[in-house]
Amino acid sequence: MVTIGMNYKVLPGKEEIFENAFRKVIKAMASIDGHTQSRMCRDIDDHQMYVILSEWSSRDAFDAFIGSETFRNVANWGKEQILAGRPSHTYYEH
Repeated sequence: MVTIGMNYKVLPGKEEIFENAFRKVIKAMASIDGHTQSRMCRDIDDHQMYVILSEWSSRDAFDAFIGSETFRNVANWGKEQILAGRPSHTYYEH
């Protein structure tokens, strides 16, 4: 099992849009092979900073997801309209 920490900073005033989009994405991810669960956490001192902690059966399963067209479409939307910078990912192997 692997947990992925996906770190995001959103543009000022876009926090609610980002959170609502995540709620939709998490429902869609329920049917993705290898995905166990995901949670979004918000920085208490910087409300534009988020981390999504996503559990996967393997790193290969996560890599297949981020290589998918579905992920690219969501990432492009976020990059163009929501995010203040490039997200970073941290892998935590179990």
